Amino acid sequence: MRRLGIATLLLFSLAAGAWLAREPLLRGAADLWIVSDEATHADAVVVLGGQIDIRPFAAAELYRIGLVDKVLVSNNREDRAASIGAVQGHTEANRQVLLKLGVPENAIETFGQANKNTRDEAVALREWTEHHPASIVIIPTEVFAARRVRWTFQRQLAGRAIRIEVPSFEPSEYTRAAWWKSPEGLITFQNEVLKYIYYRLMY
Repeated sequence: MRRLGIATLLLFSLAAGAWLAREPLLRGAADLWIVSDEATHADAVVVLGGQIDIRPFAAAELYRIGLVDKVLVSNNREDRAASIGAVQGHTEANRQVLLKLGVPENAIETFGQANKNTRDEAVALREWTEHHPASIVIIPTEVFAARRVRWTFQRQLAGRAIRIEVPSFEPSEYTRAAWWKSPEGLITFQNEVLKYIYYRLMY
């Protein structure tokens, strides 16, 4: 009984220590996971599908400050409601945001055809570069997705003299310093880790 009591006390102490230290541990986990490249002068900035509150805004800012002259918008596969014109699809929504933020229409171009995911978008960008000279392309995305996005595009463009820069940004729903305090942060971090593993295994 004495040994059991000591073991129980030890386990309780370890659990209590882990609980008290959870915030530095969780913050450190995010810091280890998140990657972000410095954006330099590039041939184009790419707006991927999804995260409309981040990606087109970051692209428009890069255009505004003169780092890029062209914005490439992913031509995403639309759902049934968008296909019949009942709602606006992701591709057109991104284009409208860019126009509202001052990017001229002649600086916006779509790439790909019915892109379903990040891998499709990377393949489509590779095909775009076969017909358009480019040495540097910027792909802004949110903090937890950046590692997967960078790996996917670098893999698809391997062997080509093209540098991929992936600056990452915090979404409005959570911050990298306290991501676990938000349901969106918890779900997104978990999902991105699983997606990254899946992409490494499948692609």
